[in-house]
Amino acid sequence: MDSLPDFNPSNASNSLSININTTTSSSNTVPAASPSSATSSTLSRYENQKRRDWNTFGQYLRNHRPPLSLARCSGAHVLEFLRYLDQFGKTKVHTQLCPFFGHPNPPAPCPCPLRQAWGSLDALIGRLRAAFEEHGGKPEANPFGARAVRLYLREVRDSQAKARGISYEKKKRKRPPQSSSTTSALPVQAILPPTPPSAPPGAS
Repeated sequence: MDSLPDFNPSNASNSLSININTTTSSSNTVPAASPSSATSSTLSRYENQKRRDWNTFGQYLRNHRPPLSLARCSGAHVLEFLRYLDQFGKTKVHTQLCPFFGHPNPPAPCPCPLRQAWGSLDALIGRLRAAFEEHGGKPEANPFGARAVRLYLREVRDSQAKARGISYEKKKRKRPPQSSSTTSALPVQAILPPTPPSAPPGAS
């Protein structure tokens, strides 16, 4: 995923980073964590990332011209924020004029722009939407859940899927075929050989 500096139009070099991807790798070997500690560790990373995202958006509002309060923030301002983040993206999105348009593994470099990946933006909006309500915002007034934001994310997903030749559709899990463990039992009469007819009385 991508690392994003904070919004600061007056001084582009003075910025903090907002790490959309929280996955880190380490070469040190650590003991395997128990399921409970692993779950709490994952929640801790999520909460830390959510707090950083919220602080970054707050700085964006303060540096906005004119400055914006959270109460006046709308879906349009959220879209402006997402478009601003594109300049820090690391995902190559081919234009329709590029010979590699729709090619998932381009064989050579091209001058197409770098953008924020749809998955990064979708996860970011999810965290900010939750943080807004945790800070006292009403769900019906949540700018991160605005219809315009949902439509924008859908457009980004579809356009990047075409440009990069990949699919973001969730794969449906195939259910294993159910083998018939029981067979229909035949009646005893069908299994046993037929009984020979009895001789008529008086026959020798």
